[in-house]
Amino acid sequence: MAGRLDALSEGIQGAVEPSTDFVALLRRWEGAGGVWKVLGRDRDAVTVGLYRCDGGEEADRFVASDPRLAQFLAGRISSQDQPDSMGAPAADPDDHEQRDRDRDPGGRARQARPRDRLGRPLPYGSVGVEPVSEEPLPPLATISVAHDLLAAGRPFSAHEVYEARWKAGPASERELWQGLAQLCVGITHAERGNQIGALRLIGRARRRLETYAATGGPAYGLHLSHIIEWIQNRESEPDDNSWLISQPL
Repeated sequence: MAGRLDALSEGIQGAVEPSTDFVALLRRWEGAGGVWKVLGRDRDAVTVGLYRCDGGEEADRFVASDPRLAQFLAGRISSQDQPDSMGAPAADPDDHEQRDRDRDPGGRARQARPRDRLGRPLPYGSVGVEPVSEEPLPPLATISVAHDLLAAGRPFSAHEVYEARWKAGPASERELWQGLAQLCVGITHAERGNQIGALRLIGRARRRLETYAATGGPAYGLHLSHIIEWIQNRESEPDDNSWLISQPL
C-alpha cells in the first residue's frame, strides 16, 4: 500500500494543469489507503494536503480552483468526512463569507463547523460538541484530557489532543503519541460502524506502541503492555460491541 501511495504522490507533484481531474486524484488517493485534508479555502481556490494512511505524515499538497473539486469537497474537511447528500442545494456564491469563519486571524485553517461526538460535520448553525484546543498540552495533561474525552464518548476529539502532542513533542516520543492518536481514530471508526477501517488503524497503533515500548522511553503513567494487549484482543476477536466501554486509555 505504501508503494501505491508513493507512486501516486510522484504523479501528483506538478499536477496543476487545467485538465487535471482532482476529484479522480483524491479518489485514487483514498483507494490506495491515504487520507486527504482541506488545509485552506479562499474565493478562488482550495488547498488540499495528502497524507499517509494514518493521516499523520504529509506526502504532498496541491492548490486548485476546479469547480468540480469544490463540489466534491462541499461540507467536508477530510476524507474521513461523509459527503453531503446528493440532494443538497448548490453552494451559495457568497459562501466564502462562511468559509472565512474557518480561519484564524493569522489566516490558518481552523474548523468552525460544528461536529458531532464522532467528528462528523454538522450543518452550520447546529449544536455540536465543544471543539478541543489545537494547542499541544504537556504529556500528563494530554493523557488526562484524552481520557476524559473518551469517557464522554468522544474518541475523535481525543485523537486531536494526542495528534497535537505528537506534532509538538520530541521525535523520540513520536511513536507513542502517534500510536495513541491512531488508536483513538480506530475507536472512532468502530463507533461509526466501519470495523474494517477500525482494525486497520488499531493494527498500525499497536505496531507503533510496540516499537516505542521496546525503546524504554517514558510512558507517563500509561500501561503500554495493557494497551497493546487490548488491541490484540480486538484484532483476534472483533465484535459489534462499543469499543468505548472497555478502551484502555
